[in-house]
Amino acid sequence: MQFEVLESWKAELSAVLKANWQPVSQAALIAWLVFYGLFLLHALTNDSGFLLIDHVNLIVHEAGHLLFGWFGPTLGLWGGTLLELLAPLALAVYFVFHRHTTGAAFASFFLFENLLYIATYMADARAQLLPLITVGDPGAGAHDWFNIFARLGLLQQDTLIAGVVRTAGWVGMLGTVAWLVRRAKAA
Repeated sequence: MQFEVLESWKAELSAVLKANWQPVSQAALIAWLVFYGLFLLHALTNDSGFLLIDHVNLIVHEAGHLLFGWFGPTLGLWGGTLLELLAPLALAVYFVFHRHTTGAAFASFFLFENLLYIATYMADARAQLLPLITVGDPGAGAHDWFNIFARLGLLQQDTLIAGVVRTAGWVGMLGTVAWLVRRAKAA
């Protein structure tokens, strides 16, 4: 019985992933490219490490601590970063399954943009110069990435790891824009 259910799910998944993507009109593609171009320019010229969209990311981050905190202190510590990544990932998966081209690109782009925000926080682990925001007891707030890296024995590599994460974010954002152009031209 379980094998039949798995085979059924596999067949449905295969059918969904073989379906055509929704087309993107030339006007929509131009509008999205202008949007992404302006955002990338904003990210490239911003020296603070905190972009306009990061106000939303901060709310999602803090909500992640509350949500994952129900599963213990370790998941509570990692929860902010986990939810920052899981929220746009879940949206991207939804749009992929519905073959919604611009929705999948938007969610994927902001999944990768979150890596820039996370990298800024990671790079601050030893220096701890960023202002911290917490929910609940302000005395209980601490620097997530200082604690994570310290527990993993990676504190001295905070800026190196942050650089890799930041690079992955940039590659992902640029790759997403390239994918959108390719999908639009394929349609």
